Amino acid sequence: MNKISQDILLMRAEHEFLKGDYANALRSYGLILKDYPTLDEARIGVYLSDLGIESEEEAQALFDYYQMIKNEKDNAVDIIDGLIENLDSSKHKLQELLVKPFEEQIEYGDGIRYSDFLALVKSRGSFKKTFEDIMFSTKVVITNKDEFIDFVTQLSHEGFDEMALGYLDASTNLFGNDQDILALYHVVRGA
Repeated sequence: MNKISQDILLMRAEHEFLKGDYANALRSYGLILKDYPTLDEARIGVYLSDLGIESEEEAQALFDYYQMIKNEKDNAVDIIDGLIENLDSSKHKLQELLVKPFEEQIEYGDGIRYSDFLALVKSRGSFKKTFEDIMFSTKVVITNKDEFIDFVTQLSHEGFDEMALGYLDASTNLFGNDQDILALYHVVRGA
């Protein structure tokens, strides 16, 4: 495969991904990887296409985020790899935290309580900077609905709309038709 056909395949795979045809995007990215196994664009495309088959919104959000940072950050691939790797783990932990009674959920060994996170934000003066500094290494432990609402609202106000939507989507089965939670969709989309 020459350079032109590699670029054409990347464009086709990206087009398929963007229109939501994740199975064909996965095949197209896979063909590229067959000849170029270390090509980051194709490797990320495979991960996100596979994720898209399961969860379209998360895949699209991560794709958009990757497109934003890939030319700005040298470690963009590592960032996306870390997000993909932690996505399922984070979903399950969030569900556990929100479902279990408060007394059963307190294990902070690999995270910090939301109240401690807010204290850190206050001392540093910036929710966005504090969150960016910890988002890949530390989990924020949310213990109740009010904290969840505040956290998602703050994420949205600081420009993390896709991530806020991801948290909302991951929590819909936990809160059902809770109007306070559903109202967050308007906050995030209107921000």
